[in-house]
Amino acid sequence: MALSKDRAEILALAKDGQRIESARDVVKDPYVFEFLDLPDRNYRESELENRLIAELEKFLLELGKGFAFIGQQYRITLNNTHFFVDLVFYHRILKCFVLIDLKTQAVSHQDIGQMNMYLNYFRAEENMKDGNEPIGIVLARDKDEILVEYATGGISNQLFVSRYQLYLPDPEVLKQESRWLLEVNNG
Repeated sequence: MALSKDRAEILALAKDGQRIESARDVVKDPYVFEFLDLPDRNYRESELENRLIAELEKFLLELGKGFAFIGQQYRITLNNTHFFVDLVFYHRILKCFVLIDLKTQAVSHQDIGQMNMYLNYFRAEENMKDGNEPIGIVLARDKDEILVEYATGGISNQLFVSRYQLYLPDPEVLKQESRWLLEVNNG
């Protein structure tokens, strides 16, 4: 709650509960992966992915309500070239695929373009007749808001860039932020 940019929305969520009506409702920023027990730096994307799969139950809880696991390193082939989507889920409530591409560094415009290609493929080749548009999440260690804004501008796909962090901030910092948040909204 203390890390959120939209504190009023977080308070409403705490009061009313989560309603899932659109793709934006299932995407978090940031995701917190404390359960992975990874070092703060110097790990590979494959290590991050394998730890998430090994801790799939905890990862699904962090993702939120409605996610069903489909596959890891899901292969798609375009003109005899193979590409691999890191993680594929199906969202039971929204009735759509959710593709996740993991990045251990800051997101780049190439990462966003790659996810857009994956989404176009899934829409054309994998979606069921009664399914909704797929959702793509590039889940990166860091993101530059301006780069993301320009790289996603004009893209009609439901493509989101979110951050993840391996650890929550110091408990004392969270307590101070929570007190401040409660004072501002009650005062």
